[in-house]
This record gives sequence, structure tokens and C-alpha cells, in this order.
Amino acid sequence: MNLELVENIVSAVLYEGYLLYPYRPSAIKNRQRFNFGVIYPPGYGLANNEPRSMQTECLVAGDERTRIDARVRFLHLLSREDADGQQSWQEAVEREVLMRWRCDESGVARTTYQFPRDVKRDDGAVRRQEAVNGLVEISAEQAAARLFKLTARILNLTPVDAMPQSRDEALLRSLVSAHTILCVQGGEFVSLLDPPDEWREAAAACHNVGTYPVLVGQEGERDCLLSSPIILYDYPQIAPESAGDLFDGTEIDELLTLRILTLTDEEKREMRDSDERARRILERSEALPAEQLMKMHGALRSLRQAGGKRP
Repeated sequence: MNLELVENIVSAVLYEGYLLYPYRPSAIKNRQRFNFGVIYPPGYGLANNEPRSMQTECLVAGDERTRIDARVRFLHLLSREDADGQQSWQEAVEREVLMRWRCDESGVARTTYQFPRDVKRDDGAVRRQEAVNGLVEISAEQAAARLFKLTARILNLTPVDAMPQSRDEALLRSLVSAHTILCVQGGEFVSLLDPPDEWREAAAACHNVGTYPVLVGQEGERDCLLSSPIILYDYPQIAPESAGDLFDGTEIDELLTLRILTLTDEEKREMRDSDERARRILERSEALPAEQLMKMHGALRSLRQAGGKRP
């Protein structure tokens, strides 16, 4: 498994939509962020018909000795508030829950997670992070000879004394950009997008809620699977020409970089002062060498035979 390649994809999924061009809090489309992979606290989710859990089902070819390492990752938001108590921005802290499981285990294996409330004061601003807690469950059933259907569920069980009056308050008690990374030893995952014919029916029976499992790593590897809240194909890749994350869906690095460079000084100041990740985007864009920018301007990946003629 190419861990660096997998981690790059996972990081891109984790921060997708974190901040959108033009990367300023005052921009309209940055007033409602974090739309991917949100698992709300049960009270708010039930009242507003929003997700309170996420479920991954996938196929694993193996036997009773096959082992699964599961990682659930998400963003735990914090609210940065002015001295007068007005919320000015939502930032994020990465969280991870680890779990190990073996295919011969019966029943449902469970792991709890708890991240406590935290309040910090810094230069007149208050950073408030509400508690988040819940449960990760893993189980499996025999689907065919040497084939298991694996089910992984993420539940948000955060109690809310008073119902949040706004989506922003609910998000502080939610799992944001939640996704599951599964790694297998002594077996291999089966592509749900292109399964072998004998397992096609079993693949169609997998029921995924709020997430889309795909194979990740080098083409042909089957030891790692990413269950993402964003629709991907098997073996997604980050373009080698990309100089860094831009967080914007279907991002076109050259276009976004050029647009950043055309922002006014006042817009750049707001971008720089609002968020640490936004500041890094601005500094990277302004320091980007001309030759690096030119690399983004179209790339020929490969040639294929077409019409019976060799290229």
C-alpha cells in the first residue's frame, strides 16, 4: 500500500469544502460551509431530517484469519467568537477513531469516542468547542465462499440539553466530513464499481448510507478502501501538477490560483486574517514560480490506441 498516496486522497476528502473561493468569510458561499459528510447530533438530526449516522457496506475476500484495521476521521469544529460574543468564524480540528477487527468475530464490535468541550481565550477572542461523542460499529456476514460483507457504522450520540437554534450551533456538535478508511491483512477488498461477475449480486446488495466506498492506492492494489462522502471512482489521484489544497469542489488549480492573484489588497487582507489555511493558500499562490504555474496549464497523461491505429 502506498501510504503517502492514500493519505493525500484522504486529506483532500477531509477538507473538501472547508473554504471556498474567494476564500473570505464575507463571501456568500462561505456563509454555509461543511456540506459533506455531516453526522448531526440525534436531537437536531431527527427534528430537521438530517443524518445522524453513516453506514459503509463493502465486500472482503478472505477467511477467518482476515483482519481489518478501521480509521474513522472527521473534523470537529470550533467557533471563534469576538469579545462581544458574536460568532465570526468556524475553524476545525482533525479527529480520528481507530478500531481493529477480525472476520471470524461474531456479533457487532463497538468502539466509543468522546471529545470534550473546550473553551480558550486568545487576544480578546474566544474559541469554543462543544463536546462530541458517539459510537463506531463493525460487523460482518458470510456472503459467499471466502467472501464477507463488512458493515461499518458511525453514530453521533452527542446529547444536546437545549436544541440548537441554528445549523451553525448544531455543526459544533457534529462529525463533519466524516469518512472511513479500511485496510485489510490476509485478504482483499472487492470493487463495488466493477466487481467480478460471480460477486456482482453481492456487490449490488451492499447498502451504503451517506458514503461511497472505493479502492485507493496504486492501480490494482486491493488492500485499502476509502468510504467517502464525496462520489469518487476507484483509485482516485491528486494531479501531480497541483501545488496544494484549494478546498474548492472540482477545483481547477490554475484558474483558482490566477483568481487569487487578482484579489484586491483589502480582499487579501481579509483572506489572510480570517483563517490559517486561507493564509497559507494566499502565501503559496503569491510565491508560486512561473514554471510551476505553467505546469498546471494542461497535461498529457497518456495515449491510447484508437480506430485500430497505433498513436
